[in-house]
Amino acid sequence: MLCAGGAAVVGLAIAAAAIAVPAWRVARATTVAGQRAAVGRRGRAPWWARAGLDLMALAVSAFVFWQASRNGYNLVLVPEGVPQVSVNWYAMLAPVLAWVGGGLLAYRIADLALRRGRGALTTALRPVAGELAPIVGATMGRQRRLLATAATIVALTAAFAASTAVFNSTYEAQAEVDARLTNGADVTVAESPGARVAPSKGRSLAAVPGVSSVEPLQHRYAYVGADLQDLYGVRPQTIGAAGKLQDSWFSGGSARRLVGLLASHPDGVLVSAETVRDFQLHPGDRLNLRLQNGVTNAYRTVPFRYIGIVKEFPTAPRDSFFVTNASYVARASGSDAVGTFLIQTDGTSPTTVARRVAATAGAGAKVTNLDQQRKVVGSNLTAVELTGLTRIELGFALVLAVAASGLVLALGFQERRRSFALAGALGARPKQLGGFVWGESLYVAGAGIALGVALASALSWMLVKVLTGVFDPPPSVPSVPWGYLGILLALTLAAVLAAGALTLRRLRRPDIDVLRDL
Repeated sequence: MLCAGGAAVVGLAIAAAAIAVPAWRVARATTVAGQRAAVGRRGRAPWWARAGLDLMALAVSAFVFWQASRNGYNLVLVPEGVPQVSVNWYAMLAPVLAWVGGGLLAYRIADLALRRGRGALTTALRPVAGELAPIVGATMGRQRRLLATAATIVALTAAFAASTAVFNSTYEAQAEVDARLTNGADVTVAESPGARVAPSKGRSLAAVPGVSSVEPLQHRYAYVGADLQDLYGVRPQTIGAAGKLQDSWFSGGSARRLVGLLASHPDGVLVSAETVRDFQLHPGDRLNLRLQNGVTNAYRTVPFRYIGIVKEFPTAPRDSFFVTNASYVARASGSDAVGTFLIQTDGTSPTTVARRVAATAGAGAKVTNLDQQRKVVGSNLTAVELTGLTRIELGFALVLAVAASGLVLALGFQERRRSFALAGALGARPKQLGGFVWGESLYVAGAGIALGVALASALSWMLVKVLTGVFDPPPSVPSVPWGYLGILLALTLAAVLAAGALTLRRLRRPDIDVLRDL
């Protein structure tokens, strides 16, 4: 936990330096005299743009990501027999380079839009600048370095906050999936080995207050060759919702498709990838399993048809197992005995429902709940509780995004108070000055948010993909925290609007007073 906290602190410090230092340099280095000297003179592109540093960083990022994906690289390495997790931070090189290269590319695009997109910019400015839109567009073109820098900082901070939020949300969602996969459901009743429990016991469990549904699950053992593996008999029509099956738990198709195949093939069986590889199975192949007869206890060969691959399943071990139709197994073995009941609650706390279920299940049954399992789940990184650290990180990202978007724009307006004052002294009306202020605000906010969304989408996808080894099982899709992103967008726009409104308020002072102060 100490290492995780230290890594997070270092990461936040680097992110703050990467954003705050450029903003500070802009505030210190950009002067009125310097801006006046630049007017009327075509400036050269920055040295990194002429060298193509942004494109090189993105190319290296893509190469590292491709190489890691091709080699099946996982960030988390847990050598068998070693009770610790080692992390190879080389895997993070791809998203880091993507963030740097994406930020530089965002500046290039923002600068190019002001330089080459004068017609489109003029059209976009008409709602706020009216007949002065061409003049405002030309002025913004002369100030493109400052405006492109402001838009880039908005994009970088938005991308940092959004990608961090998506990864943290995915992390929390997969920790929940991991716990649910291990426990099987909100509450699980595991019958004692050898007990002959009929499916009808589920009716008494369903009558317990707080219980929403009860799903019986057969748990047997079967020999495939000389290998003894777990076998689970399920009801295909209901197991999908009862077990909250995920697409990432299956291979070669979605959970719904493969469970549907199981329902349409009574003798069908879903097999682990290891068994498929060992026996070189192909869809439709016959697979003979030896099951124990429920009456004679003797093992007999039962034919099954291989229809797909299952990688994970509720309560199942993490190596090799089979998933079959409960009705077929009951007929073949002469017993419909249930080994586990998966219980979903109606919103009542799983701990509370588990106490009630224990009184009905009997002394021989073991009752576990999801709350309990969250505390003991697995030996992987998702077992680390990061709720407090996540709140600090997301709060910092939110403050950073708001401060960067509003502060950088306000500093730019502050540097040009003299220009605004001179325009006012020459007869420009407040509404006309507002066209300049709101035009720049619109560009910085619009371009920054649009570029930030594109960069955040790429970074989020890459982070989740690179950090697949952290999750067990890996997520099907990233989890998007729409509420947090909505707050981020609203506060960023509010900061930009506040910067513009504050500038216009200061412009209401007599022009001679403003010129005297400068």
